[in-house]
Amino acid sequence: MIPSRFLKLMYVTFLVCIGTSTIYAQNGSIKGVITDENGISMPGASVLVGALNKATISDFEGKFTLVNVPEGAYTLQIQYLGYTDTEKQVNVGASKTTAISIVLVTKGEQLEDVTISTYGAVGQARALNTQKNNMNITNVVSTDQIGKFPDANIGDAVKRIPGITMQVDQGEARNIIVRGLSPQLNSVTLNGSRIPSAEGDNRNIQMDLIPSDMIKTIEVNKAVTPDMEADALGGSVNLITRTAPQGFRLSATLGSGVNFITDKRILTGSFLIGDRSKNKKFGWMLSASINDNDFGSDNIEAEWTDEFEFNTGDEDEEGEAILEEADVQPYTNVFEQRVYLVQRIRRSFSANFDYNFDDNHTMYLKTMYNWRDDRENRFRLEHGILDGEDIEEGDFTITNGFLTSFPVEVKRQSKGGIDNSRNKNTRLEDQRMQNYNLGGNHLFGNVKIDWMGSFAKASEERLNERYVEFESEYTIINDNSDPEFPIFLPANASDATNLSAFEFGELTEENQYTEEEDINFAINAEFVSDFFGRGEGIIKFGVRSRLKRKLRDNNFFEFDLEDDFPSLAEIPIQDFSNPDFLAGSKYQAGLFADEAWLGSLDLTEGESVPDEFLRANYEVSEDVFAGYLMTNQKISDKLSVLSGIRLENTSIKATGNQIVDEEELIGEVTDEQSYINILPGVHFKYDASSKTVLRFAWTNTIARPNYADLVPSVDVVFDDEEIFVGNPDLDPATSMNFDIMAEHYFASVGIVSGGLFYKKINNFTYIFSGETENNDFGEGTEGYDIFQPLNGDDASVFGVEVAFQRQLDFLPGFAKNLSLYLNYTFLTSSADGIRNEDGDERDDLDLPNTAPNMFNGSLGYNDRKLSIRLSANFSDAYIDEIGGNAFEDRYYDQQFFLDFNASYAITKNLSIYADLNNITNQPLRFYQGVSERTMQLEYYDRRLTFGLKYDLFNNK
Repeated sequence: MIPSRFLKLMYVTFLVCIGTSTIYAQNGSIKGVITDENGISMPGASVLVGALNKATISDFEGKFTLVNVPEGAYTLQIQYLGYTDTEKQVNVGASKTTAISIVLVTKGEQLEDVTISTYGAVGQARALNTQKNNMNITNVVSTDQIGKFPDANIGDAVKRIPGITMQVDQGEARNIIVRGLSPQLNSVTLNGSRIPSAEGDNRNIQMDLIPSDMIKTIEVNKAVTPDMEADALGGSVNLITRTAPQGFRLSATLGSGVNFITDKRILTGSFLIGDRSKNKKFGWMLSASINDNDFGSDNIEAEWTDEFEFNTGDEDEEGEAILEEADVQPYTNVFEQRVYLVQRIRRSFSANFDYNFDDNHTMYLKTMYNWRDDRENRFRLEHGILDGEDIEEGDFTITNGFLTSFPVEVKRQSKGGIDNSRNKNTRLEDQRMQNYNLGGNHLFGNVKIDWMGSFAKASEERLNERYVEFESEYTIINDNSDPEFPIFLPANASDATNLSAFEFGELTEENQYTEEEDINFAINAEFVSDFFGRGEGIIKFGVRSRLKRKLRDNNFFEFDLEDDFPSLAEIPIQDFSNPDFLAGSKYQAGLFADEAWLGSLDLTEGESVPDEFLRANYEVSEDVFAGYLMTNQKISDKLSVLSGIRLENTSIKATGNQIVDEEELIGEVTDEQSYINILPGVHFKYDASSKTVLRFAWTNTIARPNYADLVPSVDVVFDDEEIFVGNPDLDPATSMNFDIMAEHYFASVGIVSGGLFYKKINNFTYIFSGETENNDFGEGTEGYDIFQPLNGDDASVFGVEVAFQRQLDFLPGFAKNLSLYLNYTFLTSSADGIRNEDGDERDDLDLPNTAPNMFNGSLGYNDRKLSIRLSANFSDAYIDEIGGNAFEDRYYDQQFFLDFNASYAITKNLSIYADLNNITNQPLRFYQGVSERTMQLEYYDRRLTFGLKYDLFNNK
C-alpha cells in the first residue's frame, strides 16, 4: 500500500489547490482547440497572451487551457512551425471560462506567389512542434510521417526513430530496444495506459500486433517526467490513437501485393470515419484495419562446440564405457534446416468518443481491440551428433584438427495443427490485445483535474499444436569450411531419401495459454503557482494504481502411433526441396509428413508429459501504487525548469511449481515481496531563440524483473544433471540517467539535433549458468549444471545521438522538393557482476542488447502530386544472450534494410501507392562467440504492396 504519510501529503496539497482556486475565483479562464483547415488537431502549438506574459502549449488533441486570467480583452498569439503566425481576440469574463476555436493555415496558402514548401510536411510539422515544446527529451513521429515509410505495423515505424532498433520475428519488427536497453526494460503505453504483454516469459510488448494506420502519433520519451510511470530504463513509448475531428472525415485504404518468397498474395484494407455534432459537444471516431499476409521463411540453424568424446571400447570397474576426449577445433554438432509457411492476419478495431458537458468538463472513451491469427507450418530437418558412448573409433574422421565426419541422429519433423475452420492444419497462434480507457478533464476555478481508468488485456492461445517426428541414423560429412554457411551432407546420399529408414519417433500435441491483465486508475491535479514572477508556472501532483495479473497455463501430451505408422514410407509426404532456397541451393530439406495428414489424425488417450510444461506454468500478481509531486516554472524569458519526485510501491506475489526430475510435481510454491522506489528528477529547457532549444535532464528510472524469473520454481532434472531455479528475491534494476540535447528547428519544417546521454544501471538481471557446489537440491546433485536469474552488480551506457531532417527548399528547380531524413546513434556499454560457469566474474561483456551503431536515412521527393522515398535502416551486432563462457555467448548480427515507396495523387482525395520492402533481402542472423559462426540464418525475401487511398474532409 501507499505509505500513510504520503497520502496525507497528497491530501493536504489537494486542499491547498482548492484554496488557491477560491482565492482567484474572480479571474476567468480560456479554453481552446487548435486545428488545421481540415479540422484535424494541431498538437504542440505555442499559445501566448503577451499582455499578461502567460503562455501554454496545446496537447495531443490540439486543446489548451489558460487559467487565472483577469477580466478583460486580450489578443492570443499562436505560433506553429510551417504555419502562419495567428492572432485571436478573446474577451474574458470574471469567474467564467471562455471557449474559442482557432484554425491554422500553412504559410504557402497565405502567399499566392510562393510555392507551398511545406507540401507533404503537415504531419511532420505536428510532430516537430510537439517535440519542440515538450519540457522533456522526446522524439515524436506523426501518422502522416509514418505514411511516408512502407511500414505496416508500429514496430517497423518505430525503428525509424533515433536511438531505437528492433528485433524481428518472421521478417516484421517485434521487440523494441531503446538506447540499447532490452525490450523488457522499456515501457509501451496506449494513450497513456500501459499495454500488457502476451509473451509468456518476459514483459516484451508485441509491436507487430498493432497496425501503423491505427495510430495518430508515436511519442518516445527518453527522459521521463515525474508524472510518467517510472519503469522505463531505456524510454517510454506512448502510442496515441486518433481522436474525433472538428468536422466530418472519411478515409479508406485498399491494397494488395505479393511476397516473393512464396509468390503468394497480400491483402490489406482500412477505413476511418469520424465527425462531431452540430453543437460541437459530441465527437466520435471509428476505425478498422485488416492485413492478410501469406508468406514464409527459409532457415538454417546450428550449434557449435569444441568438445568431442568417443567410446574407446573399454569398460571401467563398474562396467561403464570409457570415453576419450579428442582435441578438435570448434565444429557444428547440431545442424537444422527449416522451411516455414506462414499466414498472418492482423485485424484492429478502434472506437473513440468524447463529450463536452460544458466549457469546463469533458469526458472521453478510447477503445482498441487488436486480434492477430498467426498460422504456421514448419518442416525441420535436424541432425545431432550421437552421444559419445555410441561413437566408436572408426565412426568419425578428424582432418587437421577438424571433425569432418561422424554419426548423427536425424529427425524429420512436421509442425501443424488440427483440421478445422480455425486451425486449418496449422499451428494457430491467436494473439489479442484490448484496451478500454475512460477519462475526464475538468476545470474547477483555477485547478485542472484529469482522471483516467482503464482495463487492458493481452492473451496468446495456441491450441492443438502438433509435432510429428520420424528418426534415422547415418554418417554425415561435416562441412565447416565456410562457418557462416555450415552444412551436414549424408556420406551416402541414399540415406537421406530412404523413407523406410526414417522410423516413427514421436507425435505430440501441446496447448498453451498466456494472459496478462492490467487495471489502471490515475488522477492528477494542476494549479498555477508562479515562483519567479514570470507569469508562468504550475504545481502538479497525482496518484496512480496499476494492478497486474499474469497467468501461464500449458499442457503437453504424447501419442504412440508406432504400430500404425512405423515409418515415413507409410504416410502421405511432401517434398520441400527447393533449388531457390534463400540460404543457398546446397540446402535441400527433402521429404516430410504431410500437414493435412497430421491434422486429420484423431488423437485420443495421450500420455501427459509434465516435463514439457510444469516449469513454464505460473501465476504472478503485481500491484504498483504511485504518487508524485512536480513543478514546472519559468525562471527567465529563456530558461524553464521542471522538477519533482515520484514514489512507487510495488507488491508482488508469485506462484510456481516445485518439480523433481521434470515430471514429479511436489506442489506449488508461493513467494511474496514488496519494495519502494523514490525517484527524483529535474529537466531544464533553455530557448536560445524561437527555433533553438537546449535541454538537460537528470532522471531516475527502474525496470522490474521478468515474471518468469520471479517465479519460485525448482526443477531438478536428474537425467540431464541440470537444475532450473527461479528467483523471487530479484531486485528491480535501477538507473540514474543524464541527458543533454541541442535542437534547432527550421522554419521550413525540419530539425537538426545532437545530444549525449549516460545511464548508470544497478541490479540488472542475467541468467547465471554454472555448477552446484554441494547437495542443496538433493542427494547426488553436487556438480549439476544450474540455471538461475541473478542480479548483476552494475552497468553503464554512454551514447551520442544526432539527427537531421528537412525539406531542401533552398535548392533550385525541382530539387527544392527533395527532403532528407537522417539520424545516427552511437552506444558503448559495460556490465559488471556477471559470472561464468566457474563462478568467476567476466570482464569482457557489453550490456546485452546494446547495439554500438544505429543509423536511419531516407531521401524523399514530394510535389503536389508525386511522393517518392528510399529509406535505409542499419543496426550493429550486439550480444543477445550470455552463455556460460565467451564461446557460448549468442550475438544478434547487424542488419541493413532498404525500402522504397511511392504515391501519386490522382485527385485531392484519391491517391495510389506502391511499397517495396526489404530490397536487401536482409536475413535474421545470430552467431555464437565470433561473427563467423552462424547459429541461425533466416531469410524472408522481398515484399511488394500497392493500392488506393481515399481521404475526404468536410470541416463546414
